[in-house]
Amino acid sequence: MEDGEVIVIEARGDATTGTLGDILALRAKTRGAAGVVTDGGVRDFDAVAEIGLPVFSQGAHPSVLGRKHVPWDVDVTISCGGATVQPGDIIVGDSDGVIVIPPSLAAEVAADAVAQEIEDAWIAEQVAAGHPVDGLFPLNAEWRARYEAATGGTR
Repeated sequence: MEDGEVIVIEARGDATTGTLGDILALRAKTRGAAGVVTDGGVRDFDAVAEIGLPVFSQGAHPSVLGRKHVPWDVDVTISCGGATVQPGDIIVGDSDGVIVIPPSLAAEVAADAVAQEIEDAWIAEQVAAGHPVDGLFPLNAEWRARYEAATGGTR
C-alpha cells in the first residue's frame, strides 16, 4: 500500500467477522494508511480505536481473522457496504459514513458538495431566525427563489 491510501475490505456485509484487529490496524497505520473501511466486523475494537486510524465497520465482533474470511486478493474491484469499489476510487468518510467517488466524478462531486454546504448554511440561518422547516428544507420553489435572490446562488 502507498502512503495515504484507504484499505477497503469486502466481508459480504457479514458483521460476525473479524476483518481487522489491533495488530493489522497498527500495521496499516505504520504503513501510512489513511483509514480502513470494512462491511464486516472489527475485533479488538477499543484497541483499534486507540491506534488513531480511522476505521469504518459494522461494529465489534470477537471472531478471529480467517474464521469466515481469508484475505485473498488486492487491487481488484469489490463490493463493500453495497457500493462497488475499484482501485483508485476516492474514499471519503466522517461520522456520518463513507462514500466512494470515482476519480472521473471527483471535481463535480466536490463542487456540488460545496454548493450544498452553502445552501444548508443559509437554510440553517432561516430556521434559526424562526422560519418553519416546511418548504424550507428541502427548498420549495418560493424558498429557492428567496435563496437565489439572497445569495446569487443557483443549483
